[in-house]
Amino acid sequence: MSTFLNDSPLFGPVRSRRLGLSLGVNMMPASGKICTFDCIYCENGFNADRPCHEEYNDAATVLTALEARLREMAAAGELPDVITFAGNGEPTAAPEFPQAVAGAVRLRDELAPAAKIAVLSNGTRADRPAVHDALMLVDDNILKLDTVDATYIQLIDQPVAAYDVEHQIETFASFKGHAIIQTMFLTGTWQGHDMDNTGDAYVDPWLDALSRIRPQAVTIYTIARETPAKGLCKAPAETLDAIATRVRELGIGCQVSY
Repeated sequence: MSTFLNDSPLFGPVRSRRLGLSLGVNMMPASGKICTFDCIYCENGFNADRPCHEEYNDAATVLTALEARLREMAAAGELPDVITFAGNGEPTAAPEFPQAVAGAVRLRDELAPAAKIAVLSNGTRADRPAVHDALMLVDDNILKLDTVDATYIQLIDQPVAAYDVEHQIETFASFKGHAIIQTMFLTGTWQGHDMDNTGDAYVDPWLDALSRIRPQAVTIYTIARETPAKGLCKAPAETLDAIATRVRELGIGCQVSY
């Protein structure tokens, strides 16, 4: 299987297309995937192919490892640009995610004050008060919104529970600009469905949602690795650039990863 799982409770550091030198924090165990989405492009594979029989990491486990790694990196003279909560699934679903974030902020301030703290999240827990408060503490609150089309969401993101995109837009707007919206654009087919979400029928309502959310920035990207679903293709660079121009015309910064 070409997809992979990350080490736990830390992985990397890795050179991220978007974030620089990123030290990953994994609230999930290394043995499987725990996610509230089952995205067809996920580098960790489909949920059913990566079953997990262990619990989430607790905050103490994560923070002990993070402190040790930051001290090692400081001694080597190469601290990370960003400490990124990501890993094998949805980090905000971990019961002690808020405590882990608060502790990571303290360690960053003490040991790597120039580093940012980022969270890569699908946003399905962002309406929970403790999670919302924790996301307000981080520098880069990166929230997924691949589309606002309900049918397409079920195809590309495959939420494992009820998902109301209108509620998600309202939740993302509640951060009052302290959010970065991340969107995957791709083409190709899957299970007989046209998966191209780069046309106006998808982009126009997505732009309307951005106007409501008013994030600090938007990141758009496309497939960079082999995907668990076959038949998906990269969105052309010129198409991504054209979409980014439309985002910037809204007065919102937009980063493109090809």
